[in-house]
Amino acid sequence: MKKEAKTAIILIVLVVLIVVVPLFARKGAEFGGSDDAGSQKIEEIAGEYEPWFTPVFETALNGEIPGEVESLLFCVQTGIGVGIIAFLMGRMVERKKWCKE
Repeated sequence: MKKEAKTAIILIVLVVLIVVVPLFARKGAEFGGSDDAGSQKIEEIAGEYEPWFTPVFETALNGEIPGEVESLLFCVQTGIGVGIIAFLMGRMVERKKWCKE
C-alpha cells in the first residue's frame, strides 16, 4: 500500500474517532446554544412563547437532537461551504496563471 493511502486511512480513522468519542464520553451532559438562550429571554420578556417552527430532525426523531450532534451537523455544513469557497478561489487563481502563459 502506498504511503499516501496509509496516511489517508489514518486520517479518516482519526476523523471518525473525533466525531464518535465525544458522543459517548459526555453522556448526560447539558449543552445550550443561542437558540435556547433566545427562547428563554423571549419567555422572560413576553411571557408565554410558542415556537412557530419545529426542526426537521426533531420531528423525524420524535425528540430533541443532542447538542453534540447538532454541533456536528453545523460544522459539516460549515466545512462544505468553506470547501466550495476554497475550490472556487483556487480555480480563479489557476485561471489567472493559465491566462498569462
